[in-house]
Amino acid sequence: MTESAAGTGVDHPLVEAVHALVARLGAEIVTPDALRHGDVPLVWEGEIVAGVRLPPAETPVGDLDSLLASVADELGSPLGELGRAEKQRAVRLLEERGAFAYRKSAEAVAEALGVTRFTVYNYLNRIRG
Repeated sequence: MTESAAGTGVDHPLVEAVHALVARLGAEIVTPDALRHGDVPLVWEGEIVAGVRLPPAETPVGDLDSLLASVADELGSPLGELGRAEKQRAVRLLEERGAFAYRKSAEAVAEALGVTRFTVYNYLNRIRG
């Protein structure tokens, strides 16, 4: 992949090593002189060789169906078959991963969990409170 790690403008082994991860996160590699507040500097042997600019926090990574599927996989069971405590954990994981930034997400999560939207909001209130 070398040649500036697929168009990042930075030709460095560290940039090449993290390029796929950065792309998967929906982030971008920036040159050291383009770093802004909030960017993550990539440091190699004490020198900033590039930076990672993350997407805005309100932008979830992936789509809601993928997030629901990954949480179900992580918890080892379809979401609708989970017990109450596991459903609360699922909502916490989905919240951490930005699932509730999607439009109508509470309804979709409630349907996947087999609970009401009101229940999902109650779980979220406990998590956020």
